[in-house]
Amino acid sequence: MKNLLLFSKSASYTSLLLCFFTAVFMLLAGAVQAQDEDKPEKDTRPVRNTFESNWLIDNQTVMVPIKGTFEMDIQHRFGTVDNGYDDFWGLYAPSNIRIAFSYVPIEKLQIGFGFTKERKIWDFNAKYALFQQGRKGGSPFSLTYYVNVGIDTRAKASFPKDVYEGTDRYSYFHQLMVARKFTKAFSLQASVNVSHFNFQELVPGAENPEDLKQMNNDHLSLTFLGRLKVSSGMAIIAGYDLPLTDHDVNNPEPNFSFGIETTSSAHAFQIFLGNYNKIVPQLNNVFNQNKPQLGNIYKKDKNSNFLIGFNITRLWVF
Repeated sequence: MKNLLLFSKSASYTSLLLCFFTAVFMLLAGAVQAQDEDKPEKDTRPVRNTFESNWLIDNQTVMVPIKGTFEMDIQHRFGTVDNGYDDFWGLYAPSNIRIAFSYVPIEKLQIGFGFTKERKIWDFNAKYALFQQGRKGGSPFSLTYYVNVGIDTRAKASFPKDVYEGTDRYSYFHQLMVARKFTKAFSLQASVNVSHFNFQELVPGAENPEDLKQMNNDHLSLTFLGRLKVSSGMAIIAGYDLPLTDHDVNNPEPNFSFGIETTSSAHAFQIFLGNYNKIVPQLNNVFNQNKPQLGNIYKKDKNSNFLIGFNITRLWVF
């Protein structure tokens, strides 16, 4: 029976990975076809604005600003709407916020850092555009790699005394993103993500609290993002994050999010509903326990796990 369960889980993961690579294949196949149709006129310059911002809700996009760009990000997540009017649907509940800065020292490379309220995490990150979709020729898609290192700077007392070491504070996130701008209004992105935590705490098992269990140190997930412009300065945005790794305890929940984005030449503002609230990507992917369900938002409902969030991005070019 155990072997049958393991086979079932393996088959499930295989199916999900097949779905991911099928989506990527569709992106690339459509891209190659479009490239073939445009062979008479070649323009290999990078396509403009596959996305309007480095961020799309909870995830990075393939975009890297031009050389010399300095960026400031403010990311805010209110509380979940489960308490209804008591905390005004999460607006007055405890919230999470991240403030970050980044710079593009050379073409295609962005480096940055940020500080997040939850766990007092400092993260240091880098993003490099491996390929950029050409306008009419060149690469038919964009491929970008993103990595960050998070450092939990809470007091030492926050960690179990018998196992605490300095390196237990570190976590890592790797993301490989592929995207294509299909039309002037419509873009899609898919990515495979790997999260790693040097330390995972022992917690009581769901069936037997005396049976202490531990989450895996490594976690695999997939992300799908989309944007549809409805005017020159406004777009509908959506995202879906799918966990793949099966942990012994506290399996993370997927994230579904959607909202609107308004942009100008130097600003991007996004407001949305979603069920991720930790902002730092490895924390979102590994520790999210908010199920993607809305419930009854007109009264207290513990099944209402969505929350309101917003991102503000400001760019300066030097």
